[in-house]
Amino acid sequence: MLRTALRNVLAHKSRLLMTALAVLLGVAFVSGTLVFGDSVAGSFRHAAAKNLKGVAASVQADGASGPGGSEGKPITVLDTGLARKISALPGVASVRPTVNGTATLAAKDGSPVNAENHWQNLATNYLPGKDGKDSRFPLAAGRGPAAEGELALDTRTAEKTGYRIGDTVRFATDGPALTKKLVGTVSTDDPRVAAGGTLTLFDTTTAQKLFLHAGQFDEITVAAKAGADERALTERVRTLLPEKGARVVSGADLAAEQSSGGSGDSGFLPKLLMVFAGIALFVGAFIIANTFTMLIAQRSREIALMRAVGASRRQVVRSVLAEAALLGLGASAVGFALGLGIAAAMRPLLNATGADLPDGPLVITSSTVVSSLAVGVLVTVLAAWLPSRKAAKIAPLEALSSVDQAPPTRALVIRNVLGALLTGAGVLVMLHASTFRVTSKEHLQIAMLGSGLTMSGMIVLAPLLSRPLITLAGKVTTRWFGVSGKLAKENALRNPRRTAATASALMIGLTLITALTVAGYSSQQAMDKQIAQGLTADYTVSNSSHSGGLEPGAADKAARVPGVAAAVPVSSTEFGTKSGHAVITGTDPKAFGKTAELDFHAGALRDIGPGKIAVSDAFAEKAGLRLGATLDVGTDTGRTEKKLTVVGIYAQTRAAQDALGTLADVFPYGTKKLDKVLVKVEPGKDAGLERKIRAALGDSPLLKVESQEQFIKEAGGAMTTALNMMYGLLSMAVVIAVLGVVNTLAMSVFERTREIGMLRAIGLDRAGIKQMVRLESVVISLFGAVLGIGTGIFLAWAGGSMMVSSMKTYEMALPWGRLGIFLVLALAIGVLAAIWPARRAADLNMLSSIQST
Repeated sequence: MLRTALRNVLAHKSRLLMTALAVLLGVAFVSGTLVFGDSVAGSFRHAAAKNLKGVAASVQADGASGPGGSEGKPITVLDTGLARKISALPGVASVRPTVNGTATLAAKDGSPVNAENHWQNLATNYLPGKDGKDSRFPLAAGRGPAAEGELALDTRTAEKTGYRIGDTVRFATDGPALTKKLVGTVSTDDPRVAAGGTLTLFDTTTAQKLFLHAGQFDEITVAAKAGADERALTERVRTLLPEKGARVVSGADLAAEQSSGGSGDSGFLPKLLMVFAGIALFVGAFIIANTFTMLIAQRSREIALMRAVGASRRQVVRSVLAEAALLGLGASAVGFALGLGIAAAMRPLLNATGADLPDGPLVITSSTVVSSLAVGVLVTVLAAWLPSRKAAKIAPLEALSSVDQAPPTRALVIRNVLGALLTGAGVLVMLHASTFRVTSKEHLQIAMLGSGLTMSGMIVLAPLLSRPLITLAGKVTTRWFGVSGKLAKENALRNPRRTAATASALMIGLTLITALTVAGYSSQQAMDKQIAQGLTADYTVSNSSHSGGLEPGAADKAARVPGVAAAVPVSSTEFGTKSGHAVITGTDPKAFGKTAELDFHAGALRDIGPGKIAVSDAFAEKAGLRLGATLDVGTDTGRTEKKLTVVGIYAQTRAAQDALGTLADVFPYGTKKLDKVLVKVEPGKDAGLERKIRAALGDSPLLKVESQEQFIKEAGGAMTTALNMMYGLLSMAVVIAVLGVVNTLAMSVFERTREIGMLRAIGLDRAGIKQMVRLESVVISLFGAVLGIGTGIFLAWAGGSMMVSSMKTYEMALPWGRLGIFLVLALAIGVLAAIWPARRAADLNMLSSIQST
């Protein structure tokens, strides 16, 4: 039976080609993802280990995150005295006191560098030894910084910003722009810099002035003498530290933290890719099952003969499964090799988009090889299992007398009932999920379960749904294309299971794409409304550093810029009330109305003043407030620190969240800095105003001056990028579905060789044969598209209803243009998939085809 299986694979290699391609692509996706994930993790581990070479232990102040990265400062326990005590311990070769901070650079052309991820813009002190060089940061050119007006950059950062030695570098830590002279460039293996960050070096005194105070450090790294036990040394260092305020970690643990921190930022990608690899393999399973079902139908006489000469049902099943395993193993081996190419190409591709992943070799583990091959073989065998059981149930005499039998009525009834139950259960779960407000992971899991049940039910019901939908499409093809169109309809309806299985592969891809498109489009529309709701300012000025903010006088400076009609300061903070936490927005009430619109139910903006606030209707209802009521404002301890009188109630808006008051009522509970400044421009005076505002406020690289359009675009940029990535990944499932359509049509042409010969004999020309096959392909593709788009819209509606709790403006909106493109895409898929099968059918010899059996 094994020889029979091998012979069958070799004998039908052309018919198994598309199936092998489906397995190959799915396995390539899996293996490429696994190798890429291991390679990136290995690169970060290597970079972290190299960066911390010689570091036996690290003492860190609370809030510090290791070399080069902490925003929170001040813990004063690490000082020169502690460094001396540590250096006196047995086994200590040297200590390195370090100052860590962040510095966001302006490139030579004036544009901020990595301002969105400013926490990744590392800054630290250059600490030269007796030779005048810092062993941790080897010089690449020039010299290290030695005075207050000097700095050094790592070579990547210098290249990125366009600075050369001798240039004046502009940067900001958390406030106004500063300038210093670039005196040198260094090399670094810090994985956070390799992952897209920057590195700026100052002399120790300057670094302390910028980030701490004289004599203070937020990290001390310890180097051990040769042969010293690093773990024991770490414990000895721990005995010198106070109970609170500092911690010590070994060099090995610190390297692990740094590598996991860097790889963690890119770690989501392998997981995401693996999900889509699973989708691709799931779609491929339909092609595999379809192929083996058709092969078994075509070889029914052969199977019957095997049964007649003594082969048992179990042997027939084993033969088919062995054939599937051989096919899966061969395709998986080629797919694994292709996956290595994908993994190798993924790093430079992502780096081209700004990912800045560290270089390193491909990491190929034995578990990755085994997993990739096992996945391909297992999916192929499982997909062939049902067809193998069907082959084993063929009665020898019945098979010898008939090649292609209709499926038993009882089997179709059972399938339809099962499909109805699955679909009904999925719809009920999704309707129930639509009443949720997303507050926990369990809610999302329920929605995912409902989506899975609904899609599974539609797949099972597809044969039942195919008849009315294809009949409807057949009326169009018959009317427009005559006999060829009618034959195409009949061919598609001849075997509903086969047609449904072929269309289901395409349906899955389009269901997911449609659901993502509708949900993403609706969310984008809602986000745009929510962002712009109540906001009439032309520009929003803010600080990209979340801990920085703007100085209180920023609004006055912006107001003096020619062309500015109004500049309104805004600062928000969270405060405690008896009904829980809420956000109060402080501003200048007299000017706020020029840059924002509030719909007051009671009171007015002019009524707001010191000790007098307006609250949103949602917060008023939650806290039981009404006009004239007193709101007790306090801290987390519950102690009342201030009483504010409610003088207005307005419709909730993003411009003024839970409450609106004066800056004097907000500053005591916040950072005493502004979150933003809202700018209204005089009519016709907006030309070049952005640059003027930046200049008036110091032109710090951390400063963001955005028009309302830019503000909205930036807020929705991440969603657009995510959707585009999803489309790209789901396109793999669509490609595999196209292979399924090609495969089904090609094998169908082989099955109908005699029939096609008869059609040619009675007058249907080659063009008519090609048209018939093309129309059959188009009908099947459109059937899958209609099911996929319809199911996707339903899932997007039910799942989108869960968004209302976090996005009040959310309403489902259908992107008709994109949905139309999906239908056109399905039409194009049908036409393209039929090119080879149609040509093959038209090239059949008429007499030879009639004589075939």
